[in-house]
Amino acid sequence: MIAMKFRKYLLFLHIKLLIMEFKDLVQARRSHRKFTEQEVAPEELQLILRAALMSPTSKGQRAWQFVVVDDKRAIEKLADAKNMGSQFLKGAPLAIVVLGNPDSNDCWIEDGSIAAISMQYQAQDLGLGSCWIEMRGRGLSDGTPADEVMRGILGYPEDQQALCILAIGHYADERKPQNEERLKWENVAVFEDKAKD
Repeated sequence: MIAMKFRKYLLFLHIKLLIMEFKDLVQARRSHRKFTEQEVAPEELQLILRAALMSPTSKGQRAWQFVVVDDKRAIEKLADAKNMGSQFLKGAPLAIVVLGNPDSNDCWIEDGSIAAISMQYQAQDLGLGSCWIEMRGRGLSDGTPADEVMRGILGYPEDQQALCILAIGHYADERKPQNEERLKWENVAVFEDKAKD
């Protein structure tokens, strides 16, 4: 009986520790755009993808697709798929492209976004840096959509559209955790039912 209560207490402490760690993880996660040349270990990549595959989706569809790219030349080409905001990808050892099918999933953007941030939190937990690169609705100055450029590089099906690319690697830049004092609590409204009074 005592042993069982002790086990429950240890489980409670473990859960409490995990909750505290997530609070700190959220505060520590920042976008990193400079990476070392060190590769991401296969075990780390598997955990990152596991986080994406476990992420919640609308109606449990799990309809997203992920393309893992560690080929340096392909990563450099992906960095040139849009005009601005993606050149730093050339310095990342790993890119994960998040895809979805707008015709079969009206929540493909939301589902892909949840999967992407899940991967970013997992990367942070592993001591890796990441940065989201928006690709949906972006392109080159001549009007060529980024999605078209990326499909030409990676060969994914026509029914899939790119939402974003995550640049992932061992970060070479230092970022301070989020500043608690700069949180915009004024952007939060709490509904109060006046009819109760």
